[in-house]
Amino acid sequence: MLDYNSLLLALGFSAVCLLMALFSTWASRRRDSFMLTWVVSLALIIVGIFSYSAYTLEAGIVVGAISYFFIMAGFTVMYAAGCQFRSGHSPVHVSLVAGSIVMVLGLPPMLMGYDGVSIIMMNVTTAVLLAATAREYWLVRKEAPGPLVGMASLYVTAAVSFALCAIVLIDGRQWVIGHAPQNWAEKLNIAICIASMTGIGAFSLALHQWRLAALHRREAMTDPLTGLLNRRAVFQEYGSMQIDQSTAVIVFDIDRFKSINDQHGHAAGDIVIRAFAEEMRVKADKDTVARLGGEEFAIIVRNVLPGRAELIAERIRRDFAERLIDVGGKSVSCTASAGVAFGASEGRSFDAVLKLADDALYEAKRNGRNKVEIAGFLHAVDLEEVRTSA
Repeated sequence: MLDYNSLLLALGFSAVCLLMALFSTWASRRRDSFMLTWVVSLALIIVGIFSYSAYTLEAGIVVGAISYFFIMAGFTVMYAAGCQFRSGHSPVHVSLVAGSIVMVLGLPPMLMGYDGVSIIMMNVTTAVLLAATAREYWLVRKEAPGPLVGMASLYVTAAVSFALCAIVLIDGRQWVIGHAPQNWAEKLNIAICIASMTGIGAFSLALHQWRLAALHRREAMTDPLTGLLNRRAVFQEYGSMQIDQSTAVIVFDIDRFKSINDQHGHAAGDIVIRAFAEEMRVKADKDTVARLGGEEFAIIVRNVLPGRAELIAERIRRDFAERLIDVGGKSVSCTASAGVAFGASEGRSFDAVLKLADDALYEAKRNGRNKVEIAGFLHAVDLEEVRTSA
């Protein structure tokens, strides 16, 4: 049977393997910066494990303090990585605050010769940090339920094993022991940690693939210039629907857009498109907003109250016409035309409603541009009243 020091070395090498796996995963997609924080935490823990291994062979205050410092610094940064994953914020503040607390709790007893008390504090604070880390991943489990629930479970299991180590020492009143403790709880803890590292490595790779697939899905459904939904996303959501009269489709087109590109260049055209997308996003933030292609945009308004779709279209048209857009140091003003169409009580296909909105848009163009036209001859709200209220 392996002795305690051999188990510690096995744990250290398992941590090295996990570090390499996480570092290669981060290197392939550096947007996941929490993984780099994770790698830093493992590097600190590895130093701490090998220091602790030396402490088992030749106990001493200095070696014990070094091992405590690196092990606790590593678990503190690991918790910060979990916070970073959930919130996206820098891990530095969390690391400094949590690290200061655990150092104050455990280092003084070690330096004063109460190594048992220090090791008890190390086990207790590690259990708390691991449980807190599990909570961070559990809170965002909807993003990738399989990997994140699996990781949270492994962190909790490891936390329990550290708590058991503390309980055994407290039960034996081992306040001063003069060496690294070796008991059934310590050996169980190392075995669980080795298994947990293997599992966390596997789940981290699965999480990476899950996030990568989600990124590809978002990119396939998002217009890269404006960040709005693209045509594919709109048709995927509404293409097979029957649209009733409570839903409106508004189609916009920037007037004389080709002349903007010809006079100011395509970069200026991109600036104008982004400016119009911003107007749409602000005025219709709770509705589906999309760029259908080129200078053509659409808004799908669900559960529409009488006049609301026309009001949205008119406000966007008016505010965009009044907006001065900075293009290479020059102020440029542009206008847009819009067509509004509604579903029917018996239901209309999305294609049919979109075509009606397109026809109304072309009617606005023919009538001089910078206008909003409504498809059909009868509607409950007169557009002039809408313009007045806008």
